[in-house]
Parts: sequence; C-alpha cells; structure tokens
Amino acid sequence: MCSCRSSCPASDPTPRHRVAAHPEQGWTLLCDGSIVFDDSGELHPDGSVVPPCRLPAGRLAVAA
Repeated sequence: MCSCRSSCPASDPTPRHRVAAHPEQGWTLLCDGSIVFDDSGELHPDGSVVPPCRLPAGRLAVAA
C-alpha cells in the first residue's frame, strides 16, 4: 500500500506516514493500511483493533 517504499509493515519500527488525513471526520489513513482515529484508537488491515486510551471518569476535569 505504501507508494514510496516496497513495504511498510505495522510491526516495522520505522514510523508510519500519512497517506490521507480527514480531521473533519476524525481519522487518518497510514501507509500500511491502518486507520488511526482522533480518540487514539486504531483499526488495522488484518481486522485487529487498538482500543482508544481513555481516562477514568474520576480523572476528567470538571468545569465549575
């Protein structure tokens, strides 16, 4: 999927680069075919999912 290299596997320690970005929709397509969401979650081409990192509700700031 990567047009600048022969391959960019997700397990490769080199950083993956953006192929398409849609900040208005909250996602970015990476060169290895992964989709990264603004909430820090990821969807990989093999169907595996990285859940978003969320703070426990008790640690969130509260407006007064």
